[in-house]
Amino acid sequence: MSTPPPTGPLVTRDTVFAQLRTLGVQPGETLLVHSSLSALGWVCGGAVAVVQGLLDALGPDGTLVVPTQTGHLSDPAVWSRPPVPREWWGTIRATMPAYDPLVTPSLGVGVIPETVRRWPGALRSAHPQTSFAAVGARAAEVVAGHATDCRLGEHSPLARLETMGARVLLLGTGYDTCTSFHLAEYRIPSPLVRVGRPGPDGWEVVTEVSITSDRFDELGHDFERDRAVIRATVGAARARLFPVADAVAYAQRWLGLHRPRDE
Repeated sequence: MSTPPPTGPLVTRDTVFAQLRTLGVQPGETLLVHSSLSALGWVCGGAVAVVQGLLDALGPDGTLVVPTQTGHLSDPAVWSRPPVPREWWGTIRATMPAYDPLVTPSLGVGVIPETVRRWPGALRSAHPQTSFAAVGARAAEVVAGHATDCRLGEHSPLARLETMGARVLLLGTGYDTCTSFHLAEYRIPSPLVRVGRPGPDGWEVVTEVSITSDRFDELGHDFERDRAVIRATVGAARARLFPVADAVAYAQRWLGLHRPRDE
């Protein structure tokens, strides 16, 4: 049986560049990108071509930022997809390699962020579970000072991106991927949680703000209805562009009203 041809559209580095510029991405800006390669269509060159197109659109003075999360560096007691036998937990905790920003691969955020993580000159923040990688003129400023007990709060790249006037690009993904909404969780009453993970000196447990993407799709719907979100397509992907600061401010009000978690 022959393999059917791809349905397209055919997307190239130049396609990404041109359509991002049409969307409104500006040379010299700082852009936090959440992405899905498969949503774009048939991309000639895959993730590498997409990253090249993003960097072309941002120019030499711009900065590309992506989430490079490593949620697998966590307590096996809370794993569910799949769970592991209870009798394995002790060995896993004792032998799991600690986070190394240079070598630990990202997981669950897609191939484009992993490609950025390995890009020449890329820098990565220090949190062992919710790091960000950045390439470009302000990369060091973005990733510096990510506290290891602050996943996505005031001492994370998200707060710095807000201050810098960065924008978010959702490239083929929904609002459930919008990490900027999590910064708002740190600014409203939220429960705390104990988080286990491998550390440089062995297994460690830290206290963090409890974060969840529950109802972010509803939050995003209302945000897009009420605020100026630029929408277009890149390849076959739906793209949305908006300021980090707008997303955080709106989420802070919305979550406090529609999803209180101060119990």
